[in-house]
Amino acid sequence: MDLPVMPPVKPMLAKPVAKIPPGMQYEAKWDGFRAIVFRDGDDIEIGSRTGKPLTRYFPELVEALRERLPERCVMDGEIVIARDGHLDFDALTERIHPAASRVATLAERTPASFVAFDLLALADASLLATPMAERRAHLEAALSKVTPPVHVAPATTDAEVARHWFEQFEGAGLDGVIAKPLDLLYRQDERVMFKVKHERTADCVVAGYRFHKSGPVVGSLLLGLYDDAGALQHVGVAAAFSMKRRAELVEELEPLRMESAAAHPWAAWADEAAHETARLPGAPSRWSGKKDLSWVPVRPERVCEVAYDHMEGGRRFRHTARFRTWRPDRAPESCTYAQLEEPVRYSLTDVLGPPR
Repeated sequence: MDLPVMPPVKPMLAKPVAKIPPGMQYEAKWDGFRAIVFRDGDDIEIGSRTGKPLTRYFPELVEALRERLPERCVMDGEIVIARDGHLDFDALTERIHPAASRVATLAERTPASFVAFDLLALADASLLATPMAERRAHLEAALSKVTPPVHVAPATTDAEVARHWFEQFEGAGLDGVIAKPLDLLYRQDERVMFKVKHERTADCVVAGYRFHKSGPVVGSLLLGLYDDAGALQHVGVAAAFSMKRRAELVEELEPLRMESAAAHPWAAWADEAAHETARLPGAPSRWSGKKDLSWVPVRPERVCEVAYDHMEGGRRFRHTARFRTWRPDRAPESCTYAQLEEPVRYSLTDVLGPPR
C-alpha cells in the first residue's frame, strides 16, 4: 500500500458525559468492532482498535469494500452484524476464529456490514488535520451512492434529533450517542469526542468473586440473576474498586465463602459442555486465552445494586457493571430478569434507511 495515511492507525476515542452536549455533530453509538479500513486499489486492510488486523475474519466484507469504496481511501467505522433488524454482538465475536473454514462458514451464515463515520484520507490527501465537519462532507460525497453492506452512519447537528435517537435507537441494539465537535481534527488514540450512554440499575445476587491481579483482594464480583425456571444465571461482573475497597470486600464476603463450588449453583462452571445450556462464570473463549478464570464461590445470599448500560441479548451485561451499594432489604430470590427494563424494539433499517 502507498496511502497518505498508513496502517496502523489507532482510532480517535470518546469520553463519557452525563448529557448530550450542545453545538456538535451527533451520531449513534454502534455496538460492534471499531475498524479502520485502508484501500489502495485491490488491496484492502482492516485494522482493529488496537491496530491488529481484522482482515482475515471478514472475507465477505473485504470483497464488498473493494467494490464500494473509493479507489484509494482510509475510513473509520464499525463492523456490525445484524439479525432480525437488531445488532448481534455475540455473532460478531464468533467471527474471531483461528480456523479459516469456520470463518468462511460464518461469513455466509452471519455476513457483516461496515458503517463508515469518518474519512481519514482520500486519493493522495490526508484529512487528519481537516476539521470534522469538512471530513464528514467529504465522507458523504465519497459514499453518496454506496449500497449495503457498506453504510454511512446517520449524523445530525440537531441536539433534539440526537435526543430522539438516544431514546429510540437502543431498541435496534445501539447503545448511546456520540458527540463530535465540528472543528475537531482527527487525533489518534485520544478521548476528544463525547459519548452518552444509557444507565440503569439492577439488584443482583453476588455469588462469587475473582482475586485482583495484585494479590488476595477482590478484583471483581460475580453477579447473578434468577431465570423463570429458578436457576441462577451468571450475568456479568462488577469491578473498578479502590484498593482499600477491594480489601474490605474480602472481609465482608468471608462469612459466605465456600470451601469449594461443589454445592454452588455454578458447580459445573469448569465443564465446557455445561455452558451450552446455562450462563456460568469462566466460559472458555478465544478472548480469554490462557487467562486464569478461577473464582472464589460464596453462598448466594447477598444482594447488591449495580448500574449498567444495556443487556446483550437480554441475557448478560454487555459491559462491566458498576457497584452502587449493598441491598440488605432484598431477598436473593427476588433478583430476577423480570426487573430489567426492556428497550422498545426498533428496526436497524429505520436507523440506516432502506437499501438503495
